[in-house]
Amino acid sequence: MTAAEHKSHAPVHVSAFVVTCSDSRDASKDESGRVLRELLEAEGHSVSGYKVIKDEPEAIRATLKEAQESGARAVIFNGGTGIGRRDSTVETLQGLFEKTLPGFGELFRMLSFKEIGSAAMMSRATAGTYQGMILFALPGSPQAVRLGLQRLILPELGHAVRELTR
Repeated sequence: MTAAEHKSHAPVHVSAFVVTCSDSRDASKDESGRVLRELLEAEGHSVSGYKVIKDEPEAIRATLKEAQESGARAVIFNGGTGIGRRDSTVETLQGLFEKTLPGFGELFRMLSFKEIGSAAMMSRATAGTYQGMILFALPGSPQAVRLGLQRLILPELGHAVRELTR
């Protein structure tokens, strides 16, 4: 089976939940969350929920439960992926992952390096699976969420969800 034939069995539209992890933004100031929702919907995916939360493990875990209850098959986080003292999104998600997708972070940093140079090494973008959902964690800048969504997530979202059900 060719790669195209393999992907042809994947769902075209996926239900996604968008989460912004930030200690300083609220929904009215969350450009990155808005960009994620708009790009997902422009590609025909549904957004089953959206939340701005503090970058705290308990808030992240509670929001994952909410995302699962909403029927989301993908959860896209933005923020909390840097090296700051309060950045805990990556550690929290990695502790929950059933399977990790190391290629996602590697490719994101490669693409980011081409745009912003050596500062890309400070991104800890990551992805993995958790209880029937695929989770992605992107940096919190609008430029970073556009890059990750358009170049990596959207081209494979249906394919990734299909693989979760096999």
